[in-house]
Amino acid sequence: MSSNKETFGKTLGFVVVVCLVCAALVSVSAVQLKPLQTANKLLDKQTKILEAAGLLEIGAKDGIVPTYNKFVEAKMIDLATGQYIDGNPDMFDERRDARDPAKSVKPENDIAGINRQAKTAVVYFVRNGAGEVDTVILPIVGSGLWDLMYGFIGLEADLNTVKSVVYSDHKETPGLGAEVLNPKWKALWPGKKMFNEQGDIAIAIVKGGAKAGDVHGVDALSGATLTSNGVERTIHFWLGDEGYGPFIKATRAKELN
Repeated sequence: MSSNKETFGKTLGFVVVVCLVCAALVSVSAVQLKPLQTANKLLDKQTKILEAAGLLEIGAKDGIVPTYNKFVEAKMIDLATGQYIDGNPDMFDERRDARDPAKSVKPENDIAGINRQAKTAVVYFVRNGAGEVDTVILPIVGSGLWDLMYGFIGLEADLNTVKSVVYSDHKETPGLGAEVLNPKWKALWPGKKMFNEQGDIAIAIVKGGAKAGDVHGVDALSGATLTSNGVERTIHFWLGDEGYGPFIKATRAKELN
């Protein structure tokens, strides 16, 4: 009987030691890999920003990081006022801040379905070879069919004419909502106008297809009505007063460059 207890005790002790060793190894690995994970996450973001700016081919040739550092300047803003604030754009995490009650707010008109949004954001200014800002990139997030969709809007210097709409993270259905990544759909956006002559947000995702010459209409995704609606509501939210509206107004009031 005592022999059986001794054997059980040794087995239990061995299992505990193995668990502790494994836990230690996992913890050490997580700590050691954190810098690499952070760097890869930043690189992926910079890649999407270059795509939104139309500089991805240059980035592929000259390197993503050197191209980003050469042409792109990131600035932190306070969304409520649209004014620049101090902060490290590379370390900003919208998802993390949106979960923090001290760093986020609940939108009054949450048409994007995000529940909470960070009080601050990062905007990206892209300069051409002459050093002039020709693209402003605004991060966006909003509900699709299954979950939140994250992306970027690229606007020309007038902060109205669309240069690109690029989604970077989503869980939409392949062949349907996931067609937000289809180059053919993304090619429908350049040249469209976000605002009408009165300054109201006028961009629309049109089921059945936008009419020829409609500068505010973009074809809806075939068979993905809820995703299409989500894209439209997301853009309307982020270009509105609770999104980048104050920043756009403040920036238009002075010379962009």
